[in-house]
Amino acid sequence: MGEFTAKFPADRMYARNHMWALQTTRGRWRFGLTAYAVRLLQDVYFLEWTFEPDTSIAARQLIGAIESKKAESDLYAPIAGVLVAINDACLADPSIINADTYGDGWLFEMESEEVDLLLSPDDYRAHLVEAWEIAQRTIKGQANT
Repeated sequence: MGEFTAKFPADRMYARNHMWALQTTRGRWRFGLTAYAVRLLQDVYFLEWTFEPDTSIAARQLIGAIESKKAESDLYAPIAGVLVAINDACLADPSIINADTYGDGWLFEMESEEVDLLLSPDDYRAHLVEAWEIAQRTIKGQANT
């Protein structure tokens, strides 16, 4: 976006909150932050979860927090389901998210058939364009006040 190209794998689905979703087995989804989100955050160094595995989670429910050089952000569930796994390696060393966001930097896994909120790669691309345009209008509006 802007001077950067947003590149992301086409083998997975995406959420509006800039998470990717990869189906690992039928009904089981692995989630992580997109490179776009990681670029906005810059240098993730802290991650915490408010839920343990085997917990039912509602879509858009607060599930944790992440901190980086640039921001502190809450993390919300992109879909409803049962949280079945947390990536303990990322919990111990969140810098893995910076180094391998689409691989070892995954965050958690959920079991769910409620995937209607997920976007196809093409729909996510359109969402990024729209989000970028809104961000630019906001920045310009703030700069003029």
